[in-house]
Amino acid sequence: MDAPLHLFEGYGIELEYMIVDAGTLDVRAAADRVLHAIAGAYESEVEMGELAWSNELVNHVIEFKTNGPAPALAGLDGAFQAHVARVEEILAPLGCRLMPTAAHPWMDPARETVLWPHEYNPVYASFDRIFGCKGHGWSNLQCTHINLPFSGDEEFGRLHAAIRLVLPIIPALAASSPFLDARPTGLMDARLDTYRNNARRIPLVTGKLIPEPVYTHADYDARIFAPLYAAIAPHDPEGILQHEWLNARGAIARFDRDAIEIRTVDIQECPLADLAVTHAIVSVVRALISERWLDVEEQMAFDTDILNGVLVDTTHRAGHAVIVDADYLDAFGVDSETMRASELWAHLIQDGVANEADIGDGWLDALDVIIEEGTLARRIVQAAGPRPTREDLARVYGEICECLREGRMFHAAP
Repeated sequence: MDAPLHLFEGYGIELEYMIVDAGTLDVRAAADRVLHAIAGAYESEVEMGELAWSNELVNHVIEFKTNGPAPALAGLDGAFQAHVARVEEILAPLGCRLMPTAAHPWMDPARETVLWPHEYNPVYASFDRIFGCKGHGWSNLQCTHINLPFSGDEEFGRLHAAIRLVLPIIPALAASSPFLDARPTGLMDARLDTYRNNARRIPLVTGKLIPEPVYTHADYDARIFAPLYAAIAPHDPEGILQHEWLNARGAIARFDRDAIEIRTVDIQECPLADLAVTHAIVSVVRALISERWLDVEEQMAFDTDILNGVLVDTTHRAGHAVIVDADYLDAFGVDSETMRASELWAHLIQDGVANEADIGDGWLDALDVIIEEGTLARRIVQAAGPRPTREDLARVYGEICECLREGRMFHAAP
């Protein structure tokens, strides 16, 4: 068995996309046909060199991911873009294409949900039986997962503390899901809001999204896994779901692969934007671990409820959310009583993200679009107008599909 990677020695990136009808943009359950076209069988994962393709819970979502930890983030956007093009070639004869953003704007989950019917179906069927997966928080969501490695308790504790602090402001950079059921939700990150509430039957599955302040493997087992497995056991007598991946907090410890997986990042309009956002998040985590602004003991002491309050605000308003906790702002080197979340990100990008040696081509320009024009959710709302019709949404999301195909940023009409 390979030795665990140390902090920032590797990156596991996963990008999820919807498969939709090329004409209507309605969801189409065709992920299995894509994987079958490559593997010659209904495989759940196909290795494709630098990347791998895999299924998800529902058959209208396909995931691209690094085929093991990548040594650097730079260049990955190009690799993902090339694989997007290859899947689009497979989908074209089926009358389908890929759609980005974190939630389909008019999907009816009760009517259109098709669970993955092949390998691992018993896992998905168990989730459906216990929680009911024909809802937006289950069958209508796409996100970016960022996996960061650690080696041993000391590195895990520092990484977990830093990630807890960054989670609340991620929607201020990455929110991309303002519409559900063909209507404005009033939220910039409706995907994250529905995800927060998708396991109401057993609340310990998601907790408060911000993970509890636990900083060793043993403490994590005792305070998170043990209560979670005990809560699910009466509903899961065969133990199908009693694994680390049952944990659905905004960042989850994967001790089976010595990594923490960040799950609060909405998918963007193209891999260029996804990797730019990923780079910004990783850069701030790296700065916190280096104790640039605050020592690790103070980071570890941050209260979960305070962090959760900021996350709720950014889920609703993205970059327009106003952070009113001076101690939280101080954790990022800001001496102020209040600050908009977008202004905090502008500070962080100028203070360090833009100067990182491993920043990829075009990433700073992509981040400039997000800071100056708003998150993708904000740009979508602006482009669709205050009372959009179904035709308005089709026009806007059709243009976003073109952004994915062409690897470019989305701009709202002036």
